[in-house]
Amino acid sequence: RCSYCDFAIAVRKQVPGDEFVDTIEREFVLRRASIDAVERLDTLYFGGGTPSLLSNPQLAELIRFFRAELGLADGGVEITIEANPDDVTEEAVDAWIEAGVNRFSVGVQSLRPNVLEWMHRPHTPDDCLRALRTLKAAGAESVSVDIIFGLPAELRADPVGDVQRLMAGEPDHFSAYGLTVESGTALAKWTNRGTAKPVSQERYADEFLRLHDLLTDLGFEHYEVSNYALPEKRSRHNQVYWSGKPYLGLGPSAHSFGAGVRRWNLREWAAYQRAMRDGTDPTAGQESLTVEQRMLERWYLGLRTVDGVRAREGDDHSPPIVQAAVDQGWLVVDEGKVCATPAGWLRLDAIIASLTTSAEGG
Repeated sequence: RCSYCDFAIAVRKQVPGDEFVDTIEREFVLRRASIDAVERLDTLYFGGGTPSLLSNPQLAELIRFFRAELGLADGGVEITIEANPDDVTEEAVDAWIEAGVNRFSVGVQSLRPNVLEWMHRPHTPDDCLRALRTLKAAGAESVSVDIIFGLPAELRADPVGDVQRLMAGEPDHFSAYGLTVESGTALAKWTNRGTAKPVSQERYADEFLRLHDLLTDLGFEHYEVSNYALPEKRSRHNQVYWSGKPYLGLGPSAHSFGAGVRRWNLREWAAYQRAMRDGTDPTAGQESLTVEQRMLERWYLGLRTVDGVRAREGDDHSPPIVQAAVDQGWLVVDEGKVCATPAGWLRLDAIIASLTTSAEGG
């Protein structure tokens, strides 16, 4: 488990792959009605953890199951798997591609050995570059790389230099995430004890803007606050989240959204598995978004993307607040569409907080 990660995990001597596949298929049957309400499904995403720990036959079985249940054609469906670099072998990649996977998201995070050790990552810098070469040699249609910036200064991380080195592997997509301290993680404990010091806001912003300049100079489109893609290589799946379209999540702690309702499953694997074995709904909670919440979420998600937000009649937001952000160089307005600048993406939470206060009459 990475030092910064707050995902749900299950520690086992052996990965319960067969049980996991069976339980996911059972939940899909339970959620079938919500699938029928969706006009079209054209992406499958295996992520939110380490799906590459499933055996090749187990992953292939899940893809076969979804294809059969949903009537998905062999072509036109984006199927993504997240993978650790050390899981990317020639045998595994050939099996994944044969099963239908056409997009790969590789969790590189850094090419500095000391940084990887601090993160509790099991792979080496050589593993990262080898993984990219293996994917490209096998004919992978799209390869994305995760990189982290904003690490404590004492680590002497170099995300810009990492990207420059990673270009030798010819990635099609980069996801650049700023480090955040989540409660309950090893990083949170280190921070509370003072053994890890959060990076300054100035350094955080500098690293983000330097990454932005490098990637755009290399021909990558900054199409979402954390994502850069070569032409025709955007993540279709992730764009569903940012556009407010419905999606179905299966598995422990998975989230789903549709018809203005957000739902999430039981977090821990044992509790989730027990509910499914007993034939009970594994939903842990849900919320129905109000009209105001949906409006604010549309602004928050829209401003995350290069497409921005086009004002609709009846939107309850304050033009002076938007204009104030424009004056600061954080937003731009063009023919009724409001978009964030790179500097604005750094301040997106503050901008939305201002809109929220305005909507509440504060």
